[in-house]
Amino acid sequence: MGKRRRAVERKSVGVGNRKVHPGVLGGTAAVVVCGVGAAAFALSGGQGSEDGASVDEKPVASGPPKPAEVRSTARTFLDAWAGGDTARAAALTDDPAAAKKALTAYRKDAHLTKPRLTPGKRAGADVPFKAAATVSYEGKSKALAYESELTVVRRKSDGKTLVGWEPSVVHPELKDGDRLVTGEAGDPPIKAVDRDGAELTAAKYPSLGTVLDGLREKYGKKAGGKAGVELRVVRAEKPEAKKGAAGKGDAKSTPDKTLLTLSPGTPGTLKTTFSGSLQSAAERETSKRKRASVVVVKPSTGEILAAANSEPAGFNTAFQGSIAPGSTMKVISSSLLLEKKLAGVDKKHPCPKYETYGGWKFQNDDKFQIKGGTFRASFARSCNTAFISQAEKLANDSLTKQAQEVFGLGRDNWSIGVPSFDGAVPVQSDAQMAASLIGQGGVRMNPLNMASVSATVKSGTFKQPYLVSPDIDDRELATATRKMSGSTAAALRDLMHYTAVAGTAVKPMSGLGSDTGAKTGSAEVDGQKKPNGWFTAYRGDLASAAVVQEGGHGGDSAGPVVRAMLQAGG
Repeated sequence: MGKRRRAVERKSVGVGNRKVHPGVLGGTAAVVVCGVGAAAFALSGGQGSEDGASVDEKPVASGPPKPAEVRSTARTFLDAWAGGDTARAAALTDDPAAAKKALTAYRKDAHLTKPRLTPGKRAGADVPFKAAATVSYEGKSKALAYESELTVVRRKSDGKTLVGWEPSVVHPELKDGDRLVTGEAGDPPIKAVDRDGAELTAAKYPSLGTVLDGLREKYGKKAGGKAGVELRVVRAEKPEAKKGAAGKGDAKSTPDKTLLTLSPGTPGTLKTTFSGSLQSAAERETSKRKRASVVVVKPSTGEILAAANSEPAGFNTAFQGSIAPGSTMKVISSSLLLEKKLAGVDKKHPCPKYETYGGWKFQNDDKFQIKGGTFRASFARSCNTAFISQAEKLANDSLTKQAQEVFGLGRDNWSIGVPSFDGAVPVQSDAQMAASLIGQGGVRMNPLNMASVSATVKSGTFKQPYLVSPDIDDRELATATRKMSGSTAAALRDLMHYTAVAGTAVKPMSGLGSDTGAKTGSAEVDGQKKPNGWFTAYRGDLASAAVVQEGGHGGDSAGPVVRAMLQAGG
């Protein structure tokens, strides 16, 4: 999607011999066109000069590249690349230096020879193409075939058409800073198994593809395997990831990826906490929906039992997403209000239609109100104003401390076994602080974080989620700095259970028994017609959370996903 967006911007305004950041354009740049249609020209210069000299400059083409130009530019570039004329191919792009470096590495580092590049049917300025080449390394050879795409743009200075350079032109898996490398793999292969000893593969569990790559990168050598020879994508190390933003001890936010194996090596066996049956259920439920992600954890231990995404080959939202959690955040906010005696389960609590704080006017869904109601009623119906009304009695860092100290969130110190985002509850003030209480503002979470929240309520104390036992590598798991009181934990379980049997979570939780609790949520996002739907719940020694982006109300969209997981866990 990102590449397509940049392509559209280029087609609109043209580019020079440098990259144009999309944010600079902002969709507002104007195109000056003289005459009619895409073939119009902007004339530079005039009919004469002040000293009377005649000026007769050649017209400079402008506007989107014409179909013939797109086909010709793409064909010439692909022919130069396939023919080994790297300098000429690079010169046919809008970033010759970057293109030359990448195309040189294609042969030198990736050891790809005899490329055959066949253009497909043009779609505007985009040209898909099929690539076939041979990987040859130390007497071993193997064929590689894949599909990629390029976009033709017009250079503003002289009207020349060029290939808009992106690393993905070379291979669709490449992003800025990534490299294609053939050689002995840095990490031996692994045979990851579930908690019962059955092998986990990306073929059987598509959502585990990137997870298995991450496990190999972290535990390949510890598992005792022997490296083979591979063509792989070596990811760029991000400066922020080196500081731990991708997860404690993880240098990259996305693991390296094997594209082709020339000699397989010997895998070592790595046991994980995954449940094969729950992972199958997670894959099934997310595959039925668009942009859905779910995680299941075991409250008594913190073990991760399942994790899946609707787009398994894409970004791992289940573990690394950073999304406003909406009203599911009220579980944490309620624990804060209960501890500070600003609310009591069956004490009267205000829930007006509107509440103003910090210059913002907050309202409830469908502008409902509860007259003379209790906090139990406000929580079960997910009353926003019941929380906003207490903002003035809280310090700016109260919610941040509660999330970090009691629920273990937002400290960037989880070490689950692969890269993860540990949630964020930044210190804010005024209206943004109030918005954080209802899961908006600057609060960011993912299904792993919110499944952990329900698990913490169920067990009474935070246990860091993990999918590889710390005994394997002696790593230290994150802990809470303080435990919520027994009365607070009991009150939260009471509130979540009531929501499951008489509140907004009734339908998804119906028939699941008495040892249950749940919280629904929806989070508004600028530019989206529908909010993101959230649901977090526990049943016995299972806790799960799901998000369906643009799904609408959490009970209707994410609720059925979590229900299926709790049922599958028996």
